[in-house]
Amino acid sequence: MNIIPEIEAQPQAVIRQFQEKKLAEALEYLSGHSAFYRRMFEKNHIEIKKIRKPEDLKDIPFTEKADLQHYNRDFVCVPQDRIVDYITTSGTLGDPVTFAMTDADLDRLAYNEKISFQCAGAGPGDVFQLMTTIDKRFMAGLAYFLGIRKLGAGIVRVGNGIPELQWDTIARIRPNAIITVPSFIPKIIKYAEDNGIDYRGSTIKKAVCIGENLRRQDFSLNLLGQSIRDKWDIELYSTYASTEMATTFTECPFGCGGHHHPELIICELVGEDGAPAGEGETGELVITTLGVEGMPLLRFKTGDLARFHYEPCRCGRTTMRISPIVGRRNHMVKYKGTTLYPPAVFDVLDHIPYIENYVMTVSDNEFGNDRIVIKVGLRRQPSFDITKDLKDHFRARIRVAPEIEICSADDVRKINFPDISRKPVKFIDNRNNSENHAKQI
Repeated sequence: MNIIPEIEAQPQAVIRQFQEKKLAEALEYLSGHSAFYRRMFEKNHIEIKKIRKPEDLKDIPFTEKADLQHYNRDFVCVPQDRIVDYITTSGTLGDPVTFAMTDADLDRLAYNEKISFQCAGAGPGDVFQLMTTIDKRFMAGLAYFLGIRKLGAGIVRVGNGIPELQWDTIARIRPNAIITVPSFIPKIIKYAEDNGIDYRGSTIKKAVCIGENLRRQDFSLNLLGQSIRDKWDIELYSTYASTEMATTFTECPFGCGGHHHPELIICELVGEDGAPAGEGETGELVITTLGVEGMPLLRFKTGDLARFHYEPCRCGRTTMRISPIVGRRNHMVKYKGTTLYPPAVFDVLDHIPYIENYVMTVSDNEFGNDRIVIKVGLRRQPSFDITKDLKDHFRARIRVAPEIEICSADDVRKINFPDISRKPVKFIDNRNNSENHAKQI
């Protein structure tokens, strides 16, 4: 099934005109309803009527995560009696940020997920098993439920973890798709193998994966994605989203990047100097939300580094596609002269069969340089020198070898899944500079 919103199959010139109209509406709304942006426009002498196209946005200051933390209530554009749902971000870059959503925002969220699931080939008659939380102030779980309901498909809300319950639900209800963090899939495969469950013969045919990369920059499956496919021949779809965007970029069956929804969001890529990144270059994603009532954002810096691809897709969409996320701007590590992002380290560890789990910690050494320690929990005890083997793997793939600590899998699991976290914690940043302090992913 390949249902495409009309605007997403139009020539680029038509999409540009469409977004120009949407941008004018968004600026008018912010000027009339947002205390934060009214103050910004006045302070910087910005005449919104002169901002006519996305390229003109460069004349407007960025909105930073710190702005949302320090002036949170000033971003709210509606009276309290119109707010129907409160959610928070996951706190990846510090304290979580509260977002207020109206009834219309929930409708927009449902539309976003409906067309995203359609992009992944879903439709009425499909049954999704939700393997992520729908509580804990989490936007995504609610968004999936609303979108699948609007799509006309079925959903069973199991939540995260508990492989036994996941397989019991699959046997009992016979869903054909799952929504999950991809690193959880090897865990349910292992449970199935250990307990004699014929997972390859189950009703599951596809997985919509959130929160972690499945592909490299050339769109081939990375080590995690390939290890899943080697065991279980199901369709894998990557998604990219965030609470601040309230928008999802989802792969189509051709797996060449997450498709942009121009009716929902304006996207820019900027370099370290804040200037637009060149075509084909990596830059930080900056977004302007469209059609949001409660807390719309203008030129919000996501912290995520990516590339844009503009060639029309074989699925029929002509919209921009976003690459797998290269890393987070603030998570860059300079180690022994090599620039690294955590996903590159994860990609090595995910392919080592004797590792059960891991966590990467970055701190300052005595000279103020970055120090990397990888704590690994073992699935089994190999007969060879584990530390040497791991360092050989790292040198072969990323040229440098971090420090290794061998821990019990239970101890690492407690770090990966703290009680207050909604996502697995695989990276902890303990560097002392204020911008990078105590971040987790």
